[in-house]
Amino acid sequence: MKKNIVFFEVRGGSDKGEDGHRKDTMPMVNALKEQGWNAEVIFFEVDKKDEIYEYVKNNADAYVSRINPGNLKEENEYFDILRKLCANGVIGMPHPDAMIGYGAKDALTKLNKTALVPEDTYAYYDIKTFKESFPKTLAKGERVLKQNRGSTGEGIWRVRLIDGLPAGATSVPLNAKIKCTEAKDNHTEERELGEFMDFCEQYIVGDNGMLVDMTFLPRIKEGEIRILMLYHTPIYVVHKKPAEGADAFSATLFSGAKYRYDEPKDWQGLVDWFLATLPEIRSKLGNYDIPLIWTADFILDTDENGKDKYVLGEINCSCVGFTSPAEFVEPIAKKVAQNIIDIVSKN
Repeated sequence: MKKNIVFFEVRGGSDKGEDGHRKDTMPMVNALKEQGWNAEVIFFEVDKKDEIYEYVKNNADAYVSRINPGNLKEENEYFDILRKLCANGVIGMPHPDAMIGYGAKDALTKLNKTALVPEDTYAYYDIKTFKESFPKTLAKGERVLKQNRGSTGEGIWRVRLIDGLPAGATSVPLNAKIKCTEAKDNHTEERELGEFMDFCEQYIVGDNGMLVDMTFLPRIKEGEIRILMLYHTPIYVVHKKPAEGADAFSATLFSGAKYRYDEPKDWQGLVDWFLATLPEIRSKLGNYDIPLIWTADFILDTDENGKDKYVLGEINCSCVGFTSPAEFVEPIAKKVAQNIIDIVSKN
């Protein structure tokens, strides 16, 4: 055992502090050093990928990825290096295929036969299927389209018809007028369906492009509930209340949502239910180890008996931050460090 952990970052981006690092990276590095381990940050650069691979393979027990692949042009080359490292004995936190399995938006479609996700949740990987299918799902009611890339609500659209369909209609005409609200800032546009689908082609083309199509849950207005997980343990729960406004549905801070940080015990029913589903989630998403730091977002819905139920809206694991509230950073970093040591020691 080398007792050395590498944290991968990428230069630039709005998530960096004055020192050029993500604000939660150095607290984790320092927490490991306090426990007698070494930890270092390596900035991934594609023209140095072979040099980086050799260094990490020979000098590290494990890596912790602190790069959002959607913000990295060379994401496939980054994943290739991570796969090679894992194949050569370096412990991946997470493994790149776990990043894709848990972090890609189509994770929801792999869980749509479970109690977590509605069955009418679909993923489109090509333009033809999208254009054939979306008019039919929209005919059933309001939908949400989510691109796989991006963050802070960009490319996440609430879509609904302006005028109703004739009785018995099973597909929306391409010239039908629709209202589209983007989660990035809750701005609303009126378009024709065909034109909007042409616009959405950009989300499908390119590396790991796709669109997820799911039913809109109006109780998002009551708030999205995010569970921050450290491996198998819930750390805190964030209640994210969208801004006021008829069309507003975004739970991002940028869009004006209000955040409240609660302890897991304040949401005991949800937390216990979610923890009980972890084995099923793991098996459905490729059977990779649970990520080191990850989140699960839930929205309230109502079941057929009129009772509350929770619907999983998204999982994030590629680069989950814990920079707020500020007083949580150091304690969480210490817990992360201990988890890293435990995982490496067991291997």
